[in-house]
Amino acid sequence: MQHRMKTHPLTEQQINHLLQRAQTGSLATLNADGTPYSTPIHFVYCDHAIFVHGLPKGKKLDNIAHDSRVGFSVCEMDKLLLTPHGKPCDTNTKYESVIISGTAKLVDDIEEKGNVLKKIVEKYTPHLVNNEIPTNMVKGTAVIRIDVTEMTGKYYG
Repeated sequence: MQHRMKTHPLTEQQINHLLQRAQTGSLATLNADGTPYSTPIHFVYCDHAIFVHGLPKGKKLDNIAHDSRVGFSVCEMDKLLLTPHGKPCDTNTKYESVIISGTAKLVDDIEEKGNVLKKIVEKYTPHLVNNEIPTNMVKGTAVIRIDVTEMTGKYYG
């Protein structure tokens, strides 16, 4: 276990709060040749799962179809922590981060997809929350559910 995970772990409540407020995360999938592929994404966290949306075709979907194992991370940097004497090697960072391992799958159920897309609207464009999402848009949007198998969080500063 990393040293900071032993000395600076986030509580479950702090992890949940970070996942609710963070605007972007990074989704890591595996290419067919086993190399990693990481992409920044918008997301929502609910029911102990991460949900993302996007186009119904693309590399991350191809990768998930090949291997459902994924990684997901979120990090918020607050500020640099400088020493009074200005030693560059003693500079640190005040931050919070969450690292997740899980399995990903496409959500096929139209009702579940619609509910997830509403949660995404609530998070990113709350002023549009009362606007209806057309059924054809729900059907034409890929929604990925990442079921969390392991989740850790840490902080410093």
